Amino acid sequence: VPSSAILSSYLLGERLNLLGKLGCMLSLVGSTVMVIHAPEDEEVTTLDEMTSKLKEPGFLAYAAILLALCLLLIFYLAPRYGQSNILVYLTICSVIGAFSVSSVKGLGIAIKGFFAGRPVLQHPLTWILVITLVASITTQINYLNKSLDIFNTSLVFPIYYVLFTTIVITTSIILFKEWVAMTVIDIIGTVCGFLTIILGVFLLHAFKDLDVSLGNLPQVFQNEQEVPVTRDDKNILIEVDNSSITPEDKPKVFMLYP
Repeated sequence: VPSSAILSSYLLGERLNLLGKLGCMLSLVGSTVMVIHAPEDEEVTTLDEMTSKLKEPGFLAYAAILLALCLLLIFYLAPRYGQSNILVYLTICSVIGAFSVSSVKGLGIAIKGFFAGRPVLQHPLTWILVITLVASITTQINYLNKSLDIFNTSLVFPIYYVLFTTIVITTSIILFKEWVAMTVIDIIGTVCGFLTIILGVFLLHAFKDLDVSLGNLPQVFQNEQEVPVTRDDKNILIEVDNSSITPEDKPKVFMLYP
């Protein structure tokens, strides 16, 4: 996210204001904190080990729930509420992301095994992962483009980032059990880093159209503090804007109360 924002400001001429730069810094800080406290990947080196991971009851139940939710969103909620609710299409993309990330992990193991001389092309899991990856990426691109055609880009990308990352982290926890050996400090650090990234992405996209910089920052605060005074019409009978009329020449109005 920060890389695309910085490159677009230089290559595409898009404006990156002060809040956008602050959002990029927060995203980098949050990523650093997550990397420091991130759990170590459980060693999975062969497709047979990956198959055993995918066959575990916990992951099968989790995948079945995600698949049922995805089908419900695609065939029932998307035709009815997809044009008006931004969460429908983005939830589909995020849920499908769990299958695409798992497929990429398995195909990475297959590619390493292929160059090591193992018969990975004869393994049925390789082709299952390829089909799953193609189908999931195609679905993600389709519904992400639909969301971008309808809703504001500054809202689509932060929401999609948060939903997608949450699903991916949950999938990694269930599939590879990465958080089993983590300490409480590492868990808190990972969560805080993720929340910092969310805040950075929000600042980067939510306020990108505002003209905020270090030069005009005092003026922006001054304009926000200047609250217009509401004048009650019943207390003002006549207001004379002509400064040439002296106070003695101004008309006098007398009010009589019963």
